Amino acid sequence: MLSPEVMEVGAQQVPYFRTPEFSSVMKENERLVKKFAHLDDEGRVVFLTASGTGAMEATVMNVLSNDDKVLVINGGSFGHRFVQLCQIHDVPYTEIVPEWGHDITDEQLNAFNHKGYTALLVNIDETSTGVLYNIDRLTRFCQENNALLVVDAISSFLADPLDMHRSHIDVMIAGSQKALACPPGISLVAMSSRALQRVDSHSVKSMYFDLKDALKNGERGQTPFTPAVGILLQINARLRKIDADGGDAAIVKRTAELAANFRDEIKSLPFEIVSHSLSNAVTPLHPTTAKAYDIFMTLKDEYHIWVCPNGGELKDKVFRVGHLGALSIADNMKLIDSLRDMQKRGLL
Repeated sequence: MLSPEVMEVGAQQVPYFRTPEFSSVMKENERLVKKFAHLDDEGRVVFLTASGTGAMEATVMNVLSNDDKVLVINGGSFGHRFVQLCQIHDVPYTEIVPEWGHDITDEQLNAFNHKGYTALLVNIDETSTGVLYNIDRLTRFCQENNALLVVDAISSFLADPLDMHRSHIDVMIAGSQKALACPPGISLVAMSSRALQRVDSHSVKSMYFDLKDALKNGERGQTPFTPAVGILLQINARLRKIDADGGDAAIVKRTAELAANFRDEIKSLPFEIVSHSLSNAVTPLHPTTAKAYDIFMTLKDEYHIWVCPNGGELKDKVFRVGHLGALSIADNMKLIDSLRDMQKRGLL
């Protein structure tokens, strides 16, 4: 859900962007993302007019090469996307497939210790199953093996605690449409100095996804090509509001409270929470008396409430309830009451 401040910006005319005024906005966007991600001063952030997958691909292309040996945590749809990108770009990889709905274990990770791995890729909140991986465990492994830590935090940034400096994260990927609560269309890549060295040393066969070009243009507060100007202005309004309201810690706390309230209220209904390591961003629910996709469709069509369906083999097994953006306890209760009404009608 978008806040009134973000929607107000979206209703305005989109200005011409090759101006000092827009450059100032972009520099502030970078400064605030660095602040909320706890990225060191020498780190950088680039903004891409692309979905989160575009930022994932740009990262694989610019930070990794066929000289690397990469470990990928593949616990669902989005972890599998990193596997696909490594295949497409000829990056040697090994995947760890955790038990469905579970975090990886020390034993699983230790099997790859001191085996020459140069990077680890993880979707830290695997939102298809709602699993939040233990970042401290991954940090320890990467520090012991001198490996780059690349974190897709598209669903986790500003929803769960994340500190690039403390956790030695080299790349963090995020998107506009999750906890930033803006329209989809912008993704960002935040990079440590070590990741920047990788970008600088690689020659990328791409015009649009050449991060060296994006970084160079970012020095003047611009992008190489026409960006989604309106969304970047909305992101600026959202970042400024987060900063005014107490920063990343405050929004993470609020999201955690919303998630805890919903999970407490759902206990009386015929659902199982499928994740054993929950993010604040979503609650993944397995209905025990109905099909997940049928519940999604009924809520959408008859109650005008949107939850998050799954695809593939999870389509009828799991749907997700989000706790991001301009939501409230009252919104939680509206959904709970609707589910209780479906139960009375024999639909749940």
